[in-house]
Amino acid sequence: MSLDAHVRELRRKHDHLSTQVEEAQRSPGYDDLRLAEMKKQKLKLKEEIARLGGA
Repeated sequence: MSLDAHVRELRRKHDHLSTQVEEAQRSPGYDDLRLAEMKKQKLKLKEEIARLGGA
């Protein structure tokens, strides 16, 4: 997999997590621990994208 393709895949995963986080935040009673975990995953993806120069 080329670097560009890898960065695109990371961005796709980040966007998907963003959507999930937004939906979870609108849902009353959503598991706060799960929400925090999704936010951590999203941040890790963002950092990886930046590290690879795709920011």
